[in-house]
Amino acid sequence: MRTLISTAFLSLDGVMEAPGGESGYRNAGWTFKDVEFLPEAFDIKGREQLESTAILMGRTSYEAFSPVWPGMEEFAHYNSLPKYVVSTTLTDDDLVPNWGETTILRSLDEVAALKETDGGPITVHGSAALNHGLADAGLVDRYHLLVYPLLLGAGKRLFPATDKDTQKLKLVEHAVYANGLQLNVLDVVR
Repeated sequence: MRTLISTAFLSLDGVMEAPGGESGYRNAGWTFKDVEFLPEAFDIKGREQLESTAILMGRTSYEAFSPVWPGMEEFAHYNSLPKYVVSTTLTDDDLVPNWGETTILRSLDEVAALKETDGGPITVHGSAALNHGLADAGLVDRYHLLVYPLLLGAGKRLFPATDKDTQKLKLVEHAVYANGLQLNVLDVVR
């Protein structure tokens, strides 16, 4: 079974919306506006890229990343990976032609089936609504979280607000950086 890793930039209060400056959110770009950049705090991002064997995202994140990532040299490995987009509305005609193999999945059942295939880790980027569904369905195996020392208040959050039993996580790696960022790598305990 493949490992499904949810990776996210988070504010301390759990907001993940528009970390890179996507329009429509009042605090857009919060990852680079208010916290000093320290390269060592982002080492996990390089490791994720090298270890990933596929990318999973929701429609909104696909529509945000697909016009930008294919032209970014720092995402060369990601750009070569198969991509899976969970959407009930996208069609093959909506997919960009210059971002390699992309498959549309119509349901979380199809994500569960993908996890059953041979291969290495599948990394989920962005995709708040998809992350909620994946967490509620018990499909997330690991979280890679870079937590920023900011409180953003309103905004899309990584974790669902579903009323459910406690989900235990095991901290398997952590670090704190001089700029206040915290790295938390957590395995979902089943």
